[in-house]
Amino acid sequence: MSRRSGILEFAVLGLLRESPMHGYELRKRLNTSLGVFRAFSYGTLYPCLKTLVTNGWLIEEPGNTHDDALAAPLAGRRAKIVYRLTAEGKEHFEELLSQTGPDAYEDEHFAARFAFFGQTSRDVRMRVLEGRRSRLEERLEKMRASLARTRERLDDYTLELQRHGMESVEREVRWLNELIESERAGRDLRGSASGGPAQQDTTTGSTGGLPRPGDTPRTDTPDDTAT
Repeated sequence: MSRRSGILEFAVLGLLRESPMHGYELRKRLNTSLGVFRAFSYGTLYPCLKTLVTNGWLIEEPGNTHDDALAAPLAGRRAKIVYRLTAEGKEHFEELLSQTGPDAYEDEHFAARFAFFGQTSRDVRMRVLEGRRSRLEERLEKMRASLARTRERLDDYTLELQRHGMESVEREVRWLNELIESERAGRDLRGSASGGPAQQDTTTGSTGGLPRPGDTPRTDTPDDTAT
């Protein structure tokens, strides 16, 4: 399994842990709530869902809402399939959620992991945040060393681009420092003390009040009868 498909499976399981969804709903959430998946191919989602079903982590159920019942005969199309997390799927997701290895610190995987920090225990959040900070500090040190070696050979625009890259990494390190300080103080992002996973905000669908990348809804309207 590739790293990219592993991240997608993780995100799908995490979203379905919140509630069962149609394939189209999952596509929307992956695009609008988890910005890391904005560029993913729709053609990769359904094979991923089928794999998760085959593994016993999801089950497929026919849509049973009133709208679904009317949609098929009126449009001449079959009703949408709802994907639901199984007990084994929940256990597998919780196992993935507890992992704090190097993959959790990489750019794309970290964004997906952070989006589900509201479902993650505090000690795991701390290890992931500290690992990410360490990884970025190493990257920043290499960038500074490279800039010091090549500064005299760079034109002004290339030099400015490198400075911009360094500033972006420095900003993320400062952000991580603030998050780590809050975690050590026993505060979640809403300022309340808690020893475990933050509570889910059922009014917004977000987890633990965490800001998810890419809040702006997409305006495209793909065929919503895909299963």
